[in-house]
Amino acid sequence: MSDRREFRDLAEPAEAHEAIASLDLAPEPETVPLREARGRVLAERIDAELDVPGFDRASMDGYAVRARDTFGADEVDPATLELVGAVHAGAEPDVTVEPGTCAEISTGAVMPDGADAVVMVERTSEVVDEDGDVDAVEIRTSVAPGDHVMFAGADIAAGGRALGPGTEITPREIGLLSALGVDEVPVRGTPTVGIVSTGDELVRPGGDLHSERGQIYDVNSYTIAAGVEEAGGEAVLYPHAGDDYDEMERLLVEASEECDLVLSSGSTSASAVDVIYRVIEERGDLLLHGVSVKPGKPMLVGRLTDSAYVGLPGYPVSALTIFRTFVAPAVREAAGKPEPRTATVTGRMAVEERYSEGRMRLMPAGLVESGPTGPAGAGGTGGPGDAETLVYPVDKGSGATTSLVEADGVVVVDPDTEYLAAGESVEVQLFSPDVRAPTLFAVGEDDPALSRLLDRVDRPRHLALGSREGLRRLRDGVPDAAVVAGEPGREPVAAPDPTADDEPVPAEMIGEWTREWGLIVPAGNPDDVTGLADLVDRDLRFVNRDSNAGLRTTLANALAELADERGTTRREVTEAIEGFDRAVRSHESPARRVLAGDADAGLGLRATAERLETGFVQLGTEPVRVHANPARVDKPGVARLREAIADGDDVFDALAGYER
Repeated sequence: MSDRREFRDLAEPAEAHEAIASLDLAPEPETVPLREARGRVLAERIDAELDVPGFDRASMDGYAVRARDTFGADEVDPATLELVGAVHAGAEPDVTVEPGTCAEISTGAVMPDGADAVVMVERTSEVVDEDGDVDAVEIRTSVAPGDHVMFAGADIAAGGRALGPGTEITPREIGLLSALGVDEVPVRGTPTVGIVSTGDELVRPGGDLHSERGQIYDVNSYTIAAGVEEAGGEAVLYPHAGDDYDEMERLLVEASEECDLVLSSGSTSASAVDVIYRVIEERGDLLLHGVSVKPGKPMLVGRLTDSAYVGLPGYPVSALTIFRTFVAPAVREAAGKPEPRTATVTGRMAVEERYSEGRMRLMPAGLVESGPTGPAGAGGTGGPGDAETLVYPVDKGSGATTSLVEADGVVVVDPDTEYLAAGESVEVQLFSPDVRAPTLFAVGEDDPALSRLLDRVDRPRHLALGSREGLRRLRDGVPDAAVVAGEPGREPVAAPDPTADDEPVPAEMIGEWTREWGLIVPAGNPDDVTGLADLVDRDLRFVNRDSNAGLRTTLANALAELADERGTTRREVTEAIEGFDRAVRSHESPARRVLAGDADAGLGLRATAERLETGFVQLGTEPVRVHANPARVDKPGVARLREAIADGDDVFDALAGYER
């Protein structure tokens, strides 16, 4: 009786992919020191535990001033301010800027008390007294509050979503994690892949080759090992196995007990001497034998004791082809690695970008895919389902670490280029060949529930710039979605194609929920704050959100109602609140100012109060809505976010004050 096994019904390629996908190759997550994290993939979301920077700082050399002291100043009629001292980077200020005074300040230095803006040194002149000492400074320009100041949390604010699960850690992410003080990183485990080459004719490179005996060098072991490492796995080479059943069984079982996946090459065909499939049948579970593909028909998929198993053909070209087509994607998936791509991409500018400084510019740029879009002309390039790469500038200033994380590469702008037109073709030099455009690009309100929902979307990007900025960018047609808190006052719209003259059309709401908002106060509410009237009538220090935040608009509307009840104006009410214009970026930042004793009350959410164990005075609820660009509602990332919101009861139930 023959031992020959015939190939019968060959599996289709899709079945082979499904069979390999059914195998569990992913090891358990682990924690590694930050210095060893490069190239690894985050296993869970990392939120900022502090503001970066942690203080208001000057963004250029000059003089720290009270902006109102410069109003009306120009070259003809400068404002003269008394110089009261200097503040240098790395030193705590020991001066206070009173009305009519200023302080010299260095780039990166802490803003002194009383100052709210910086005048660049080029727009000033020193005033020297009779002894040759500088005692005053002429200011030859007007500045507004906040000019040339990087506020605490402007880079990333405490409580903000720094990096999400699935993020590959490159030097730019390590820079951000360093800025956050993170020294240990939760990462996905690296799948270990045992490699066993079989066949009596094989000799490892470096060994003695006897061609007269029909021997050949073992090409597959090192070739496949390199492919495993490239895909994000760790290759483990085992001794060469001949065609002896017992030795083959011993090596395969040893590898299966030590690795997440075992790869063999050779001995997978249906000939009498190719017996490896019998080892798998007797010691494990053979799921598939033979695939309808050329080259590479003799392929095995199964389970062997404690690990997954794939048998590759013996011919090197066939082995590498099968590995790259079927196995490498599974290894990348287990390691959390993205599909590889080229180091440069060409796209169209999503918006016009002007530049006239006469120097070569390395413009940080983000990528967003425009489709699927439906009919041609609605963001596509030619027909239904077409998608193209749109490029948008990302620039939060040279001191902002997150500019790197939010950007995918740089566009080199020639010194003679004054502007890049919307729709102009540009080449983006990617930070890494592995960089890919996010599957979902959203802009808008920062929200704890949204942060958790985004964990369920593959490679999302959300710029927490506030509801107002989200709506503005949605009208420009650049993002896939805008996240809006409160009542925007106008219908959200989006330009179907940001590089054309299409009229904006109504955006499609793909999800909504509500959240409780109010005043964050110290635990136990020692000042017995009961509502907004206390902020107006009592001497309480308050911390607000920035003007782009939907939560601030909700507060402003509530104060308008209070003003109506009192027969006064909203302006008079807000001017009576100490610190109403003291604005911070993140939903957690006001609470952290209260915890630090820098404020008596801050604008915030019940969920934040419970997380940080502060007191909370509930003032109402506000809606949070996610509006999709109408041209991209069928884009996979948008569809996945819609599903995540619809299935997100566990997220909303886990957050105090949230309902859907």
